[in-house]
Amino acid sequence: QVQLAESGGGLVQAGGSLRLSCSASGRTFSSTVMGWFRQAPGKERDFVAGVRWSDGGTYYADSVKGRFTISRDNARNTVFLQMNSLKPEDTAVYFCATRAGAVISTMDRQYVDWGQGTRVTVSS
Repeated sequence: QVQLAESGGGLVQAGGSLRLSCSASGRTFSSTVMGWFRQAPGKERDFVAGVRWSDGGTYYADSVKGRFTISRDNARNTVFLQMNSLKPEDTAVYFCATRAGAVISTMDRQYVDWGQGTRVTVSS
């Protein structure tokens, strides 16, 4: 099992930036995918971005493409989500999650281990 801990959420004005971190521990990650999801109040949990641990390949939801960047630090077993040009509609609780294999799935049910989430609020 993998333990995940998110940090970096907070309150920011529209147009601002935040960087989320997801620290992972518990097993090796050479053949896994790390994903970021978000859940706004009253809505389903949506895929945001994912990174393949082995080669750094990435995939983004259309809603964040060009504004968010996902990256990884292999030495620290940490994944980052740099969020720029934030909009009020980005307000949500952000979760990181892992799944085995090489496919960056956008379906949350295919991810096994989840963090507790970190709240991001973007004011207009």
